[in-house]
Amino acid sequence: MKTLKFKTNINCNNCLSKVSPKLDEETKIESWEVDLNSDDRILTINSESITNEEVFKTVLKAGFIAKPLES
Repeated sequence: MKTLKFKTNINCNNCLSKVSPKLDEETKIESWEVDLNSDDRILTINSESITNEEVFKTVLKAGFIAKPLES
């Protein structure tokens, strides 16, 4: 399992409710969470096989941006 982290513009619970269905329906995502207390609103994804590009496109479908954090 790999963990991917992204800086997002998901900044409130209402935003979270909009992006949740898109992330939940992505079958490659084992689990995910957004840290709304972080200045960068970090989205953490646990997955065996999803790519940064796939996460970006999934979050974009809900109208938000997810930029991969440099590790």
